[in-house]
Amino acid sequence: MDADKVFKALGDPTRRKLLDLLCERNGQTLGELCEHLDMARQSATQHLGILEDANLVSTVKRGREKLHFINPVPLHEVYERWVRKFERQRLSLLHDLKKELEGE
Repeated sequence: MDADKVFKALGDPTRRKLLDLLCERNGQTLGELCEHLDMARQSATQHLGILEDANLVSTVKRGREKLHFINPVPLHEVYERWVRKFERQRLSLLHDLKKELEGE
């Protein structure tokens, strides 16, 4: 995983919106995605290219159409490396607080 590319891709609100749209309904065309964006198709294509480069989106050609699919693996890798370890500590602290308050 190239974490720099993933973080760069996630750093833009338009790209996060594209990922949200694909999460809601995977396999959309550029035209379908552009219906929810206030930008030209060329700009949306550039954003999708950055998401593809970060391996967050993959494409499949169907005739003349190009379908876009979310790839959750890089997001999971970011979660495992950067989020999960902090989550564990927080849950442990909450567990200890619960035990103390309940007099265990």
